[in-house]
Amino acid sequence: MPEELLTLDSALSDEAVLSTYRRMFAALARDSGAVVDDPALVDIAETLFAAFAEAGEEWLTHEQMRHVCRAYPAEQFENRLRVLRGLGAVREVFPKPNQLRYRASFTSVVGLMFIRRMMDDGGQSEMHRLLALEDLNVADPRTTMEEARQSAVNLTRAFRLWALELITLTGGTIEELREQAPKLWGTEEIAQRAQRLHGTILTRWPALDRTCTDLRAAIYAYSDASRRAAGRLADSAGTTRNLTLLPTETWRTFAQTASRADLAGVLDGFVFDAPAPWHDPAAIARAVDESPRPAPAHPTPPRSTLPDPGPSSELAEPPGAERLAAVAESLLGDASRVDLADVAGGDWASVRRLLADLVSIDLRPELPYRLVWTDTLTIDAGREPAWLTHAFLERAS
Repeated sequence: MPEELLTLDSALSDEAVLSTYRRMFAALARDSGAVVDDPALVDIAETLFAAFAEAGEEWLTHEQMRHVCRAYPAEQFENRLRVLRGLGAVREVFPKPNQLRYRASFTSVVGLMFIRRMMDDGGQSEMHRLLALEDLNVADPRTTMEEARQSAVNLTRAFRLWALELITLTGGTIEELREQAPKLWGTEEIAQRAQRLHGTILTRWPALDRTCTDLRAAIYAYSDASRRAAGRLADSAGTTRNLTLLPTETWRTFAQTASRADLAGVLDGFVFDAPAPWHDPAAIARAVDESPRPAPAHPTPPRSTLPDPGPSSELAEPPGAERLAAVAESLLGDASRVDLADVAGGDWASVRRLLADLVSIDLRPELPYRLVWTDTLTIDAGREPAWLTHAFLERAS
């Protein structure tokens, strides 16, 4: 099966499914990661249960189960099957070694059916079923007062929690209220059923008047909260014309049977932006290429905070041959060769000037002096500079 593109609507639908699973099994979960985080895992379980129902007494082998779930990745299927077997939803037909056939648990199948109903209407149908069963129970002559009291206590707790959730939805965002709109369907009928049940309990067991008082207060709180939530939802629908507040069939019938005036009236008062002008892509690319591009601004290099006296007058012009010859003669004297380590002073600034002059002397072929460097390196941490490369100044022969 080709993978469907993930859209915002599908992501929201998957998240709604998962949120229902989490809320229902929160009381049974060992930790927050115990519930599935992918709706496809539930789809695998439903696919397997449907295959078990069709297989009948022949049951299914591991290969048959994999063939039924071939649309899902093998690793995902194996992981899900391992979980279902560990929890007893899928088990061996007979508890004996080398068992090859498996059967599904009836409890798990019914549980999935219950979950689907909870997702369809937010628990409305389950509340109707619960009230119908409780009505039959309290009317049964075999029911004791303690059983009736426990039924009233359970219903009181359910209605209180339901009313609190509706109050929260009424005071929250309208988007969340629209999402939980199925919880407002048939609220009046549910309240009437609960009041009839309350009357039956109070009539048969007058001693449960305090318990019935709590139940009656919870029913009234639920009715008030549902009316306020429905009123806010109706006001929002009249303002925004939200098309999701009515069943899809209603809008489809309206679109097929309404006149042009009625169809136009749905969007009466809405203002739409004018369509954007269409441009040739080639013209847009040419405009981008021809648009002037500002030259990037080069940052100014940092400058020292110390005063700069400017270049020395001695360096304003390149040194002349006469001055360089005088420097060489002053160092050589009567000797034909001198070691620079012997004639250089201790001031590093003076040594730098002297080395600059000697390099200039060596680079001038018209002067009869040469600078010869050696491989000897002397290091003295107490001097400045601390290292010295030995060189000789000599007269050219």
